[in-house]
Amino acid sequence: MTRLTAPLDAALSRQRIETPSWGYGNSGTRFKTFAAPGAARDVSEKIDDAAEVHRLTGIAPSVALHIPWDEVDDYAALGQYARERGVSIGAINPNVFQDDVYRLGSVTHPDEAVREQAVSHLLDCVEVMRQTGSRDLSLWFADGTNYAGQDDLRRRKHAMRAALKRVHDALPDGGRMLVEYKLFEPAFYATDLFDWGAAYAHCVAIGEKAQVLVDLGHHAQGVNIEQIVAFLLDEGRLGGFHFNARRYADDDLIVGTGNPFELFCIYAELVAAGHADDQITRRTAQNVAYMIDQSHNIEPKVEAMLQSVLNCQDAYAKALLIDRDALRAAQQAGDVLAAHRALTDAFRTDVRPLLAEWRDVHGLPSDPIAAHRASGYQATVARERGTAQGGGGYPVREKTLTR
Repeated sequence: MTRLTAPLDAALSRQRIETPSWGYGNSGTRFKTFAAPGAARDVSEKIDDAAEVHRLTGIAPSVALHIPWDEVDDYAALGQYARERGVSIGAINPNVFQDDVYRLGSVTHPDEAVREQAVSHLLDCVEVMRQTGSRDLSLWFADGTNYAGQDDLRRRKHAMRAALKRVHDALPDGGRMLVEYKLFEPAFYATDLFDWGAAYAHCVAIGEKAQVLVDLGHHAQGVNIEQIVAFLLDEGRLGGFHFNARRYADDDLIVGTGNPFELFCIYAELVAAGHADDQITRRTAQNVAYMIDQSHNIEPKVEAMLQSVLNCQDAYAKALLIDRDALRAAQQAGDVLAAHRALTDAFRTDVRPLLAEWRDVHGLPSDPIAAHRASGYQATVARERGTAQGGGGYPVREKTLTR
């Protein structure tokens, strides 16, 4: 059994996973959102749930916001509310895909007035960053087209570049813009930020505060995501992740449930880059934002988030156990299978006892999910919050039906 050494303890203690506010409320597929007893009804309750996840895991100290879903009058007060509950406000995620005016796009829309409205919202979210103390502006655009000839693709590229540049230049000192890409959906002919290369090219052209965000569900089937991660790390342009799992497309299922070996390999690249000789690669790895982006439609909200955080912790712990010397020797010798086994041996290690020991050392429940179930937290919030009305897709506002 692997024991908790001082280096392992230090590495495990550095891990941070950011949970998303929208994962605690009623959210789901475009077809139906099922109402869950106790689901958070407003941003304060979402922060309460995020604080519960951090209390049990010790590695989820921040919560991402989605604007306007989490819009409030006083963001400084919201930040204080979060700190009082032991967490902080993480990435700010603007929404430029839900209003009717964005039917043909937001920052790449044919109409300049619509483009300006979208950029104005992005700049408003930069101000939210300032008021909450957030470091990252996380940008995903639904912009794209459904038919050949629908719009000028190069014009749309130029419009995207111009909008990103304006927002980049408005970022506060120390702030970052994380540019997310997606192969398709809701656009099915051409998506304006269609892959990591498009996002990377924009980031390089825009400035040092622009980095690429990798969502695990935003690729074609079979794409080697860990290779994308390695490339972006080496270029100094990997800004963060949206962790989730997929079977077919952007399924937003619990991370690590569909392909845990892929998640392990991603963490293997990140751990290696964190010890790279190259300073840019090393610094980039040390500043990656690890964020979850999931919609828990049929799962209990808090327990699903707990499972997600713990799956990331499991993958990271296994990546820390890779025998790097043996791996390097096998690679240099051209010993294909020995090099592969250096990874699979670590992947097959049962790290549950190691993580339980780490939690005991740090005063955390050795089994966070069992502790959550035994705490009565879910029953309490279900009684106090009732069941909010579900609907189709992502609701902007929720109406309480029962209490």
